[in-house]
Amino acid sequence: MPLPPVIFEDEALIAFDKPGGLPVAPGRGGPRVENLMELVLARWGSGVANVHRIDTEMSGLVLCAKTKPALDFLSGQFQSKTVGKTCLALTVGLPATDEFTVDLVMKEDEARPGVMCVVKKHGKASQTDFIVRERFPQPAGRPGFAWLECRPLTGRPHQIRLHLAVAGTPILNDPLYGHEARLLLSDLKRGYKGRADEKPLIDRLALHAAGLTFTHPLSREKTTLTAPLPNDLEVALKYLRKFTRPSVRR
Repeated sequence: MPLPPVIFEDEALIAFDKPGGLPVAPGRGGPRVENLMELVLARWGSGVANVHRIDTEMSGLVLCAKTKPALDFLSGQFQSKTVGKTCLALTVGLPATDEFTVDLVMKEDEARPGVMCVVKKHGKASQTDFIVRERFPQPAGRPGFAWLECRPLTGRPHQIRLHLAVAGTPILNDPLYGHEARLLLSDLKRGYKGRADEKPLIDRLALHAAGLTFTHPLSREKTTLTAPLPNDLEVALKYLRKFTRPSVRR
């Protein structure tokens, strides 16, 4: 796999636009799988380290530090929860309100390694603020879709995915916390005359790490980096907007 696009680079930082399906770093045990940091180290050497991670299935922004002082400075911001994180998600189902917060305790499910679950105690606190940007209602009998801005205030594995599933609006194409709903053009467009073996408009987890706001380790100024929306999500949104009557939040 080629190295993902570089979004930003200076003497202290480098940020990548990771495609969905590519792990940020090697996993725990199991067979070796190509990952972002393996590609980065092959190009820039061992001095570069990832400051944070996003889920393998997610696309979007991954920030790396090129020096140990920069890594320490940025890691401290993530640990103190002063980094502003913005993700975008396409959900199956329409949230009850345009703004809501999910706040719960979660941990890895002992019966299903790699899957998170909600617990009352002996877990870790997690919180995400959500804003509904667009609603795409569907005819009776079909689930609607919604385009959400997600602002995680903590950084637990699968946090946004679990939070939206608990809220009753799982992310589209989430094999762990969702269901088998698909986004098909034939379900949106009347008189569809496409291929019999139609493929979904988007066939991977519809979750994108869109932006980070942090204090730069050298200038000490607030810095915001953004990752462009991938083509598959752009296409899905284009057809949802074209063939439904979306309710848009201004």
